Amino acid sequence: MTERLYYNNSFLLNFTASVVNAEPTLDGRVSIVLDRTAFYPTSGGQVFDTGWMEIEAGNGHAPKLRVVEVSEQDDGTIRHLVEHGDLGLLQQSRIRGFIDAARRRDHMQQHTGQHVLSAAFIALFEMPTVSFHMGDESCTIDLDTKTLTPEQVRRAEAYANEILAEDRPVEIKYATAEEAKAMGVRKIPLVEREKLRLIEIHGIDLNACGGTHVRSTGQIGSILLRKVSKDKQGMRVEFVCGVRAVNTARRDFEMLTEAAGVFSTHIYEVPTQSRKLIEEGKAGAKREHKLLEEFATLMADSLLGNAGASKIVWQCFPDRDLAFIKLLAQRLTRQGNVVALLGCEGAQPSVVFAQTAGLGSDMGALMKEALNELGGRGGGNRDMAQGSAQDASKIDTVLQAIAGKIV
Repeated sequence: MTERLYYNNSFLLNFTASVVNAEPTLDGRVSIVLDRTAFYPTSGGQVFDTGWMEIEAGNGHAPKLRVVEVSEQDDGTIRHLVEHGDLGLLQQSRIRGFIDAARRRDHMQQHTGQHVLSAAFIALFEMPTVSFHMGDESCTIDLDTKTLTPEQVRRAEAYANEILAEDRPVEIKYATAEEAKAMGVRKIPLVEREKLRLIEIHGIDLNACGGTHVRSTGQIGSILLRKVSKDKQGMRVEFVCGVRAVNTARRDFEMLTEAAGVFSTHIYEVPTQSRKLIEEGKAGAKREHKLLEEFATLMADSLLGNAGASKIVWQCFPDRDLAFIKLLAQRLTRQGNVVALLGCEGAQPSVVFAQTAGLGSDMGALMKEALNELGGRGGGNRDMAQGSAQDASKIDTVLQAIAGKIV
C-alpha cells in the first residue's frame, strides 16, 4: 500500500519517494508505483492531481516525467501514469514529485466547498447529500429530496458563503469506526482500515473523507450555485467554488453583456428581450405556415388542372423541401382519386408518394422500387410513403417512370 502524504498535508506540493515498480501500459505510457506519494488519485468524487516527476540521477541529469493520470488500485497502491519514461532508469530510482499547484488549489476549494454546501442543505432543510462529482468546469451534489425551490437554493448559497466569511477552521482527524460514530459522523464508510480519516469544519460538519481540503473556509473564497435539475437520486445541484466561481461569473457577465449589446438593452433586460424574440419567432412561423398552406392549395389546383383525366400528378421541385411536398401531397389527395408522386432537390433531396385512400396502387411498394434507383432510404404504407434520395439528378426521371406504371 502506498503511503498517502496528502492525508496529513493537502498543501504539500513536492516530495521525494522511491520507485517500487515501473512498467509500460498498452497505450504506450508508463505506470509508476511509489512507496509514498502526494499525488491524489481519483476517488470519492474528486478527480486526480497532475504534475511531474524528476528522477534523481547520479550524474545530475534529471529527466522530467509528466504525470497525466493518478489512480488507486484495489490493494491500496497508487498508480501514476506518465507520458513516457526510461524503464531501466526508473527501476529502483529515487524521484522528486511536483504537484500542479493551481489544479490542487482548485480541487481543495471545490471539495471543501462541497462539504460546506452539503452542511448548509442539512442545517437549513434536512436534505442530505447522497453523491458528489467534481468535473473540469463544475461540480454537482445529489440531494435526497423530491423538490428544491429557487428560494431554498438562494438561502443555501447565502448560508454557505456566510460560513466562508467566518473563516472557520478545517481540521484533519483520525478515529476508529466506533469512535467516529460516537463523534456524530453520519455515514461510516465500509473500509478495512484501523482508523478513518475525518474532515471537520468547525461547528457545522464532520465527515469521513480522503480528499484534499483547505485549512479554513475562508480559503474557499466563494460558492456559486449554478443549476438545479431532477435526478434519479433526487435533486442535482451544480456549483462552483473559489477561482472557478470568479471565472464562471466573469464568463457569464461577458456573455450577458454581449447579448445585451445585440438587443441594445441592459443585461437585466436580456431575459425579457429573449422571450419577446421567441414569441415573435413563433408568430412569424405561424404566419409562414399559413402562407405555405395557401400556396400548397393553389399549387394543387394548378397541378390538377394540368393532370387531365388520369389525375396522376408527378413533379420535382428544385427549391422546395420535404415538409412542402408532404403538405402538397395532402392537398392533392384530398381532392378525390388522385395519385401524387412528388420530389424535391433541396438540402435533403426527398420523394413523397401518396394516393387518395382506396385507390388500387401500393405507394410503399412503389417507393421501394424508386429508392432502388435513387439510392436512398424510406418506406410507408399503401396510401403514403416517403424517402430520401442520394442522387437528386435522377428524381425527375424516376417520378416519370413510376407514373407510367400506374394504371
